[in-house]
Amino acid sequence: MQVDLGVFAHNEAAGIAAMVARLKAQVVPDIDLRILVLANGCTDDTVARALAAGAEVADLPEGGKSRTWNRFVHDLSRPGAGVLIFADADILLPEPDALARLVNALQARPGLHVMNSRPVKDIVADPQGLGWQDRLIAMAGGTLDDWQTAICGQLYAMPAACARLRWLPAGLPVEDGFLRAMVLTDDLTAPEDLSRIGGADVWHIYESERSLAGLIRHQVRIVIGSALNMAAFGALRGMAPVARRAALQQAARDQGWLRRIARSRLPRWPDGFVPLHFLVKRSRNLLSQPRRLLRPKGVLLLIAGFGFDLIVWLIAQFRMFRGTGAGHW
Repeated sequence: MQVDLGVFAHNEAAGIAAMVARLKAQVVPDIDLRILVLANGCTDDTVARALAAGAEVADLPEGGKSRTWNRFVHDLSRPGAGVLIFADADILLPEPDALARLVNALQARPGLHVMNSRPVKDIVADPQGLGWQDRLIAMAGGTLDDWQTAICGQLYAMPAACARLRWLPAGLPVEDGFLRAMVLTDDLTAPEDLSRIGGADVWHIYESERSLAGLIRHQVRIVIGSALNMAAFGALRGMAPVARRAALQQAARDQGWLRRIARSRLPRWPDGFVPLHFLVKRSRNLLSQPRRLLRPKGVLLLIAGFGFDLIVWLIAQFRMFRGTGAGHW
């Protein structure tokens, strides 16, 4: 079986050779695995180092994961590939047969459109010697507890036929959340079908943010991306269902589509540019478990969590107001 693996790499010169070596060392019996490094918008030596490591490389001048996703799925993958794997260039695969098991798990469930690997933060995988700040970050957002029903953009597989039904608007800051919605609803034409996404008995390690400033920047990008996704969903729902897939195909090629959607649909009263949901979600979850608030630790988590979310929400509002967003729209 032909399987194409796209490795999304933007300025990953420091680690791309090691990543290529790890992928080549994977045990993949009965699989014709093609590894393609998707070097997108790189301004460092990612391409040269990947080539020196023996990888096949697509040197794409434009950055952005959604643009690169479209190129890989619709232009660069082999027509005969039955499965496409999507991987970030900075993850670790602790198990030598992780890719084969991911593919086999997908093949064993023909109704699936997406099979995820389970993400584990590096500071969770090796907690020895963590300081208070690392422990706080380990408990912070982005834990992906719902990895079996969400799409973990760091490592997942799709039947190629399912992937080729999808198009992602150019410039999405959070492409995996958008893809999830399209997969579960057939491009917003049907109710959500959670049985289309699953999780394999496979795991990978990803690098956690190691500073509060870095964590804030990461969460701001997530919140902005989610707000833009919601605006795009609203625009698509305003179209006739039969026109939505064609509109997405056009949006994948139109660099200004997402910007126009954002300008036409945001801000909205009373949320502004970013829904209040992103400000109060964590606090609501904690308040729904009143027993936790009987302990000082629970109260501290409530206060610290709301403070963190308030900072992220205000920064996201300001950046959206200025029109900068995550830098791609």
